[in-house]
Amino acid sequence: MKIGILKEHADSRVAMLPETVAALKKLKVEVIMEKGAGEGAFAPDEAYTEAGAEILGRSEVVKQADVLVQITPPSDDEMKNLREGQALISMLNPLGEPDRVKALRDWGVTAFSLELIPRISRAQAMDVLSSMATVAGYKAVLEAANTLPTFFPMFMSAAGTIKPAKVLILGAGVAGLQAIAIARKLGAVVEVFDVRSAVKEEVKSLGGKFIEVEGAVEDAAAGGYAVEQTEEFKQKQQQMIQDHAADANVVIATAQIPGRKAPVLVKKETVERMKPGSVIIDLAASSGGNCEMTQNNRIISHNNVTIVGKSNYPAEMPADASKMFGRNLLNFLKLIIDEEGGMNLDFEDEIVKGTCLVHQKEIVNERVKSIIKP
Repeated sequence: MKIGILKEHADSRVAMLPETVAALKKLKVEVIMEKGAGEGAFAPDEAYTEAGAEILGRSEVVKQADVLVQITPPSDDEMKNLREGQALISMLNPLGEPDRVKALRDWGVTAFSLELIPRISRAQAMDVLSSMATVAGYKAVLEAANTLPTFFPMFMSAAGTIKPAKVLILGAGVAGLQAIAIARKLGAVVEVFDVRSAVKEEVKSLGGKFIEVEGAVEDAAAGGYAVEQTEEFKQKQQQMIQDHAADANVVIATAQIPGRKAPVLVKKETVERMKPGSVIIDLAASSGGNCEMTQNNRIISHNNVTIVGKSNYPAEMPADASKMFGRNLLNFLKLIIDEEGGMNLDFEDEIVKGTCLVHQKEIVNERVKSIIKP
């Protein structure tokens, strides 16, 4: 079996670094790679060649590979070059891009969407969402600290005492928890909102103060993700967020609901109540943003508050982000590689079945199937 690594179009990461290629070679798999795919992550073609990969042009990789791996999904035009029976493993955003799912189905591709990896203990080593969210939470705090016109930690000097910055974090998923940890290490006072009461102890263990709003709807079937809330709860939540944001120096927004527009938690009037010089980092920018004024991939200023709309922080830390992604991907690939280096799709395995999006011109994933009409 040949695994083909494609270069990302608008991202400095790569799906596999040379160390991952070397591990695949031990599994009796051939690896071919698009020329220059690893350059953005500081991995030259020579390093891949030494690890056992063959360097080819993009069209040849697509033509020869049995399995194509990529971080970002292929464009509509590129999907036309995929052949029936070929496998694609990528982050395909199936809940947000149903037309892509239909196109992959109609084309006869076997597609695995890495966002769909089940949230079970056995799959933790394959969880690319958590890996990339770790990077995002880390980088978000660093950007906030770099942008803020005041210190994060408390300083006591001959010039007097400088109070620590107050950081409000919206959402205590992986990105939010990482943001708590880094903000606390930098000496900030941290408050956290999340609709899931189950994360309260994790927030407290990292040194954050959990701000609880009574009446949240929780759904055990959501796999640990947030779910849509009632209007009454949203109103109570909005008032509490506005009050705490007005007292904060930094707001880091991470709240997202898979397949839906991000909930608006910071409205224009909230921004206008914030202190001059305050910073909002909106990690949900690509799905609409938690801040009403967020513009995706842009940094704007309103009423002397800086609003950073950025969802792809992992691309700004390509070396380690690629390393983490590649290790997750390798652990998943081990499930579909047999002892002779061939492909073995065991749909009795809940991880393989849960991650498979389309196969033999059928939508396989039950959750995606339930929301996509024929």
